[in-house]
Amino acid sequence: MIKQISAIATCLALSFFSAAQEVDFTEYNLDNGLHVILHQDNSAPVVTVGVMYHVGAKDEEKGRTGFAHFFEHLLFEGTQNIERGEWFNIVAAHGGSNNANTTQDRTYYYETFPSNNLELGLWMESERMLHPVINQIGVDTQNEVVKEEKRTRIDNAPYGKIIYNTGITPYLFQKHPYKNSVIGTMEDLDAAQLDEFKAFFKKYYGPNNATLVVTGDFNTPETKKLIENYFGQIKARPAVTRVNIKEAPITKTIKATEYDNNIQIPAKLYVYRTPSMKDRDAYVLEMISSVLTGGKSSRLYKKMVDQEKTALQVLAFPRSQEDYGTYVVGALALGETSLATLGKSIDEEISKLRTTLISEKEYQKLQNEFENQFVNANSSMEGIAASLATYHTLYGNTNLINKEIEIYRSITREEIKDVANKYLKENQRLDLDYLPTPEKK
Repeated sequence: MIKQISAIATCLALSFFSAAQEVDFTEYNLDNGLHVILHQDNSAPVVTVGVMYHVGAKDEEKGRTGFAHFFEHLLFEGTQNIERGEWFNIVAAHGGSNNANTTQDRTYYYETFPSNNLELGLWMESERMLHPVINQIGVDTQNEVVKEEKRTRIDNAPYGKIIYNTGITPYLFQKHPYKNSVIGTMEDLDAAQLDEFKAFFKKYYGPNNATLVVTGDFNTPETKKLIENYFGQIKARPAVTRVNIKEAPITKTIKATEYDNNIQIPAKLYVYRTPSMKDRDAYVLEMISSVLTGGKSSRLYKKMVDQEKTALQVLAFPRSQEDYGTYVVGALALGETSLATLGKSIDEEISKLRTTLISEKEYQKLQNEFENQFVNANSSMEGIAASLATYHTLYGNTNLINKEIEIYRSITREEIKDVANKYLKENQRLDLDYLPTPEKK
């Protein structure tokens, strides 16, 4: 009877959770191809305006890496109606905040304002799309900004080549542009001409390669009129040809060593190439990553940090992307522990995942963890805007904002074991020793 009551209570809780978290939205296309998604929520006087362009580092020409990330900076320089250097001042003066980010697959810009400044946000994003000023002084200025970012985040940051994949993806991808880093090389950016930057903008930053998202406190009919006024006159561009490059399967262990001037503690890493973010197996691999390294109760942390005391820390970076993903799992050595010892411990836990079902307790912990992540991702207007834009742009299914949690709920313990067997094989990975740079004698 107690079990039955518990089961009923769980079902009711999940039903309430699903209803409470449902994100209502309206989506449609303008005549120029701009995809619009609106989520009206008048519970707080805040609104987020975001535009996601379906262009990322993978879309760059050979010898011109870093363009997509460069534009993340360049398109804040100014427009025909916004003076150079005034973008951030305008946003701040109206009580707002803004930012942008770039991945291999897309670039996203957004502003969050008090809701009475919705029209300002729409105008600014239409200005960015319609007629930004792309000139030599802006290119030169942002070139220095990007160089400093590269030095800070990658070149001079401990384990920067792991965090930003520059010491990993060149081994996993031979043909696909995922082998290049999002930030690109300074040589490519230095060599680029102004006309090339203008051509890149013209090719990728049109309305028919973009998704406009508005979330928060607004009136939907009025907002539709504003969107038509500000974006409707922007002309569509020729359709973008998507990257369609297939990599041959990895069938033999790739053994490599990378050195880092900024570290004293070596690391052992195993890196696997994984499927597209749209593939169900990608969701299962996220759960596998959590089992192995998700917090202090994870298998590798308890074993290597708490019990064996061979690792200072365990780490994992599951990166889901549009074409392929990567899964990095590893550990930092404690004391004189050899990297071979770390590798053996990691392999033992991977082997257990491949041969034995995870416990029911671990499975319930996973379900709770992913429910919590789902709630947190959509707990703000900014979060909802980013989710809506991502699900439409990269997954082609905006309603995943409501349905994706059902995928995680439906994953079984048997499926976790099967997917571990499918992808986490020794002959399908990069075996990387990440070492301090040897001192010169």
